[in-house]
Amino acid sequence: MVTSALDGMLRMLVPAVLVGMLAGCAAGPDFRRPEPPASSTYLPGAQPSGTVAAMGPGGSPQRFDTGADIPSEWWSLFRSESLDRRIRIALEESPTLAKARARLAQAREDLNARAGATQYPAADAGISATRQKLNLASLGVSNIPEPGPFTLYNASISISYALDLFGGNRRALEGLGAQVDYRRFELEAARRTLAANVVNAAIRQASLRARIGIARDLLEAQGRQFAITEDRYMAGGVSALDVRNQNVLLDQTRALLPPLERQLAQVTHQLAVYEGREPAGSAIDAFDLDALHLPEEVPLSLPSSLARKRPDIRAAEALWHQACANVGVAAADLFPKITLRGSLGSQRTDSGEHLNGVNVWSIAGNLMQPIFRGGELRARKRSAVAAYDEAAAVYRQTVLQGLQEVADALSALDMDARTLQVRADAAEHARVGYGIARQQYLIGGISHLALLDAQRQLLQSEFDRLQAQADRYADTAALLHALGGGWREIE
Repeated sequence: MVTSALDGMLRMLVPAVLVGMLAGCAAGPDFRRPEPPASSTYLPGAQPSGTVAAMGPGGSPQRFDTGADIPSEWWSLFRSESLDRRIRIALEESPTLAKARARLAQAREDLNARAGATQYPAADAGISATRQKLNLASLGVSNIPEPGPFTLYNASISISYALDLFGGNRRALEGLGAQVDYRRFELEAARRTLAANVVNAAIRQASLRARIGIARDLLEAQGRQFAITEDRYMAGGVSALDVRNQNVLLDQTRALLPPLERQLAQVTHQLAVYEGREPAGSAIDAFDLDALHLPEEVPLSLPSSLARKRPDIRAAEALWHQACANVGVAAADLFPKITLRGSLGSQRTDSGEHLNGVNVWSIAGNLMQPIFRGGELRARKRSAVAAYDEAAAVYRQTVLQGLQEVADALSALDMDARTLQVRADAAEHARVGYGIARQQYLIGGISHLALLDAQRQLLQSEFDRLQAQADRYADTAALLHALGGGWREIE
């Protein structure tokens, strides 16, 4: 009997549920994916097809392969196994990515919870026991003996379902689905940015190590020169001022080392943190700038594909989508809501009699139409529309910022190549000039001050060349990062 009553109630509720799921259109606007950027280039006027060449390491000319796709592991273009290994470790161990993964998992479960609560009827079972005593006299019954206290046992099953006639629940699920997309793109953006940070830190570490090496080599050479100057002073060949000037130069070169070593320690500690490790217990590779390969063929995807490759743009699109769905939710709140409820059960004074059949059941429908809320619901809809307009503007701004970053990186690479060309020429001239000056000084052809000036020029020119080389590597990484390098779909 219980089964037949339950079947009967389900036969009445299920058609209504299906009607509620299928009937009506969702309120509010439908979200449409925005059009990609219309421009075919990133820079005004003629876009450069490549860069100039320079002497020495990192001076190869670069060619921009317009329309080519960016490799998912774009850092492999630098051809450094050590760099690849460090990035693999960072992508596996970074707490930043662990946090983003947890947020994505949370968003997915929020969607699952809301889907379970709105797409299907809610069924609950309950059992209760209540001790009661009736006062018949209070009910106006006086000719029947008053019964004693008794226990009422109740076992019941209740089913309820809110019909989604105007799509409020569907739009809410759509918004939560967009939130899942946002968290997914947020995770991808964190992954891509982490890889770029490791590359930039490795380049900076390599540059600092090279500059420290130059300073130490020059310090050693200046130390030998100081010894020669002291010998010549003892022999009466130079003045005490020459010895003091050489000593000053030694002190100036020594003063360069502590700031460079401090920066090297900081960037090494940062690499450890990127990998999710404590700085004190992590062995970080020593990167060599000359061992990094400058990518000569640089893929340059079109602006039209930028919006599909950059996860920050995709994330802004997902938030725009969510705002659109929220407009639909606010619009649906203006319309009636219909809820169907049904229950069946057994109420007995003997707990062993529940299996004898159902003796209590009910079916009910509830319609609720907002009439007066002081303008609250319409204000909420206007607020949702304003949030939608804001999200659209944020998306547009994100696209423009992405185009700007690519344009800036392209311009920087062109300038970097020219700068390195000039710095490399200057370093070579300074190196040759210092060699000539040193020989002339040893034979007494020039003054000690002239030799010191040649040494200063050599140190500064080497530092400038290294900085230009490092800038070229870093801006190449920045271009690949700005183009959406490292993109991969996350399930």
